Amino acid sequence: MISTQAWTDARRLWDYHQMGHTLRSCSVAIGLGSHDLGVADMAVDLYKRGMAPLLVFTGATSPTTRDRMPRGEAVHYRERALELGVPSSAILVEPDARNTGENIRFSKAMLDEAGVDVSSVLLISKPYEERRAYATARKLWLGVEIVSASTPMTLDEYVDSIGDARLVIDMLVGALQRLLIYPEQGFMISQPVPADVLQAYERLCDEGFTSRLLATGKTSA
Repeated sequence: MISTQAWTDARRLWDYHQMGHTLRSCSVAIGLGSHDLGVADMAVDLYKRGMAPLLVFTGATSPTTRDRMPRGEAVHYRERALELGVPSSAILVEPDARNTGENIRFSKAMLDEAGVDVSSVLLISKPYEERRAYATARKLWLGVEIVSASTPMTLDEYVDSIGDARLVIDMLVGALQRLLIYPEQGFMISQPVPADVLQAYERLCDEGFTSRLLATGKTSA
């Protein structure tokens, strides 16, 4: 059983992980590969709304996607977009990235090589990865505006879509840990973490939602 306090804490992390950006038209939309085809669906929706003239899907496979997406995350995203009516001429595929930093670096390099002039990016991720993706892009891709986007949904709706509440909370905790320790390692910019978010994170760690934590422990402190 997951306690009422744990659900409250998880919702606080869920809210913090989302940037709350106002969507606007950008030079390109980049869908970050994962197990979640909702990222591709959101990219298609933004394309059809005229928010970006070009879609980039980036991602190889990982232990959590190898069986579900054997051709690679970016390839499966492209196939999904084609099924939903996006022309192939409006899609670029970056099939090699295996983490968020590589998603950003490899996508940037591919766009540079293709001669695409990029001044702004709609960065599309899973809802709880918005802040991590934003912080990474701000570190690695200077001189462009980053607008974060994800499928609008509540924590309860996301848990229903995954089917495993404990796993989702573990992922929320793991994502927060990375926001705390990765800036020191040069992987992303540092962002303020409110005290109540830190307290919620600590309580969830103490309750054992730790399967997605890195070996450094709860924080770098």
